[in-house]
Amino acid sequence: MQTIACQRSIALPIHGSDRQSGQVMKLPLLARRILAVLATLVLALALLVLAVWVYFTPAHSRQDGIQYGTRNGTPLTLDVLQPKNPNGLGVAFMVSGGWKSKGPGETPSWMCAPLLRRGYTVFAITHISQPKSSVQEIFEDVQRGIRFVRHNAAKYGVDPDQLGVIGGSAGGHLSLMLATRGGPGPKDAPDPIDRASSAVQAVAIFYPVTDLIDLGTSTENLHDGGPPKSFAKAFGPTVTNLVAWTNIGRALSPLYHVHTSQPPVLIYHGTADTLTPPEQSERFQKASQALGRTVEIVYHPGGKHGWLTMPFDIRHLATWFDVHLKAKPSSNPR
Repeated sequence: MQTIACQRSIALPIHGSDRQSGQVMKLPLLARRILAVLATLVLALALLVLAVWVYFTPAHSRQDGIQYGTRNGTPLTLDVLQPKNPNGLGVAFMVSGGWKSKGPGETPSWMCAPLLRRGYTVFAITHISQPKSSVQEIFEDVQRGIRFVRHNAAKYGVDPDQLGVIGGSAGGHLSLMLATRGGPGPKDAPDPIDRASSAVQAVAIFYPVTDLIDLGTSTENLHDGGPPKSFAKAFGPTVTNLVAWTNIGRALSPLYHVHTSQPPVLIYHGTADTLTPPEQSERFQKASQALGRTVEIVYHPGGKHGWLTMPFDIRHLATWFDVHLKAKPSSNPR
């Protein structure tokens, strides 16, 4: 009896040890499953990052710092980004924010990736930043940039009669200025580049100012009839005179220059933009549609003066050009 009792006393701990051993076996299995899920998520994230990187780094070549003119002895330059498989169409990129620009080679290729993927040759036109150059001079200079591209269209393999333009903020404003005031240069200009047209055939932009005389609810509006408070120096010293400013502001406001031959315009605008409120685009749209011209506005809900997903919106800008720019058949396909 004692032996049997001893055997039972030994058997109980063994039974308990088996139960504990079973529990220990379950923990590594759970841990392995968690690690497997985490590894899958990390891999998925890595593949997503790789896909985004590949998308925004398409095969292309670029020529930086090509001089298209001068301003007060300073060279004016543009960069040319050419896709691996060009479609024969060109898009000018107004490199301007707050009417301040970049230097040669400073325009990142990823910003133009959706256009390059569709085959568009991109001309990143830079200018001398304000206040060294006034906005009036900047507009003259980007017109020169467009004339240079058009004059050299054959060299870059693009159709001179089908040029698009993109930009954001001040770049959007300059794009609309080209859309509304661009046109043929003087026929008797000594430089043949200046005789070419500065007109564009399609526009796709982000949150432009269209009326410098009436800034509406913009935080830049001092409601004194003057220029935008943070950019007064950008328009030269005479803007302190309200009569002079009215003439300057009106000349530089696309809203007052809409016309019946105006190219189709696409505008992306954030609904929470307080610098250039959506009303700026809406008023331009209304005036243009009254003349039978196409202006489409796409609102970004809650978007301010810029938003994180803007690079993906450039795909839709490229689609706009697919619809509104048509290359002529070439006898010498590239």
